[in-house]
Amino acid sequence: MKIKTADIRLKVCGMREPANIRELAALNPDYMGFIFYEQSKRFVGSLKPESLNIDSRIKKTGVFVNAELDYIKDQIELFGLQAIQLHGGESPELCNSLRQTGCEVIKAFGISESFDFDTLNPYIPVVDFFLFDTASAQHGGTGISFNWQLLNEYKAQIPYFLSGGIDLAHRQEIQNIQDTRLYAIDINSRFELEPGLKDIDKIKKFIFNQL
Repeated sequence: MKIKTADIRLKVCGMREPANIRELAALNPDYMGFIFYEQSKRFVGSLKPESLNIDSRIKKTGVFVNAELDYIKDQIELFGLQAIQLHGGESPELCNSLRQTGCEVIKAFGISESFDFDTLNPYIPVVDFFLFDTASAQHGGTGISFNWQLLNEYKAQIPYFLSGGIDLAHRQEIQNIQDTRLYAIDINSRFELEPGLKDIDKIKKFIFNQL
């Protein structure tokens, strides 16, 4: 069965600038991502919690890479995060602990030709979603897409976010996806004026012409 593109959620990741956050919030994406990984070019840095005072229907998503549980919990409380995206080698046990906070847990995996989808099995009971991104040493934000045909090997029923270099040019491909487990599209670097600063006009085109 073909999925209706109107049913696909949208996550915009790598937000950092307060004015840019407000502009994006006016478009009502389903998820807004904030990166708590110091080595990222989109690290939140000195972003103040009050800058995340947005409509509660937009799920504030903290993105972490191999962070300690206590640190993640501190950011959940400080910024009022509603979802946690784990982009490193986090264990199923950590995922389960974070699920107890009431946040949605999204476990990201980098996909390449050699990826073994059996790797996902221990996470199935302890996450709400998977996120499939392009495999890279920098844990995302590459602006490069992977071969979506590889997802034919994904046999679990956990819904997933599709990420990795998604751009306006992918609109038709997204419309052609027939996998009803596709829950959300995750956009980031291809919709930027510079790292951490999103091109709101380009995002408008994607939202109103596609999703």
